[in-house]
Amino acid sequence: MTLTQTPTLTLEDRAAGCLVGAAVGDALGGPVEGWSPEQIVRRHGGRVRGIVGPWHEDWRTARPIAPYHKGDGHVTDDTLMTHALVRVYETVRDHLDAYAVADHLVPDLMTNPRWIPELEAEALPLQRIFLAEKWIVARLHYAHADPREAGSGNIVNCGAAMYMAPVGIVNAGNPAGAYAEALDIAGAHQSSYGREAAGVLAAAVAAACVPGATVSSVVDAALALAKDGTRAAIEAVCEVAGRHGDFESALGPLREAVAPYDSVGPDYRRPSLGARRPSRLHAIEELPVALGMLVVSGGAYEGAVLGAVNYGRDCDSTATMAGAIAGALAGAAAVPPDWAGRVAEASRLDLHAPAAALAAVAREVHARDRSRRRAHEAAFAALAAPR
Repeated sequence: MTLTQTPTLTLEDRAAGCLVGAAVGDALGGPVEGWSPEQIVRRHGGRVRGIVGPWHEDWRTARPIAPYHKGDGHVTDDTLMTHALVRVYETVRDHLDAYAVADHLVPDLMTNPRWIPELEAEALPLQRIFLAEKWIVARLHYAHADPREAGSGNIVNCGAAMYMAPVGIVNAGNPAGAYAEALDIAGAHQSSYGREAAGVLAAAVAAACVPGATVSSVVDAALALAKDGTRAAIEAVCEVAGRHGDFESALGPLREAVAPYDSVGPDYRRPSLGARRPSRLHAIEELPVALGMLVVSGGAYEGAVLGAVNYGRDCDSTATMAGAIAGALAGAAAVPPDWAGRVAEASRLDLHAPAAALAAVAREVHARDRSRRRAHEAAFAALAAPR
């Protein structure tokens, strides 16, 4: 069954569904990140169906995930980076590019302490983010690299794609615009299929905001824009996903479908020597699987996110992406309020405020776009007028 949206959902509702949905997916996936579906079942006595505690009760000394308190409703770096990008939009109040990352995102990560749920402390976001995100600080702040090229040389992973949902909201209803803007922004962070995934994720969110959007229309929009291995992986995974109506039966088949494009290899904690290197043949695993779970669930938020969570591997990012797209498609009401409330309380975050701020920026940007378009039309009409 395909979930079809009505045109009555507002921009604000879709923005809330997207960002709250992404944060909740992140929090649900965090405590089982890095493990296989079989290991998750053994640890929890079955599939994860909601918020769970840390994998290791003594999370402060457990390896390899110490000292992070993953679980109990705590969001991870995916949400921290997403909210940081929203703050850049609030400052610039227009379309962003790679220079906005250098001028605004990097200083925010370096100089503004915030509550970090996994550290249970006030700290600089720089102290929590992964090495692939620390790269942008090293390259832009210390090495003074051209922001448009700073992502070259970084490991190719989902680090940029995981926080690109806000670009889709600012370009709501315009997948091509979201794709282009996200590619520009992500040039400061990623290259190759990591950068490509950032563009396609933003496009999928923008496509989900189109009144009357369906799962099929979102996937079609992603395929229309995706290139190389990213396109092939999405096509392969979504084709297989269409044969399944529940995530339980889809877990193995979706992994088999994406495996030829995933460079990490079968053991997520022990990547292959070819892992995360630039290639036109490969794709990050998280985005195709997120779209696949969207297909499996028929667009239903809970099914898409829980499928992503129980898939394991990098499931906090996969569930973040699935939650962002499903939330944009169905609006804030699709996100279970008890999950959202627990995540907000445990993470000490207002999950709705960033969405409201982003929707306001999106309205301003759209007004500017209309003005710019009219100026262009007038200029072109004068140029093209017969003499």
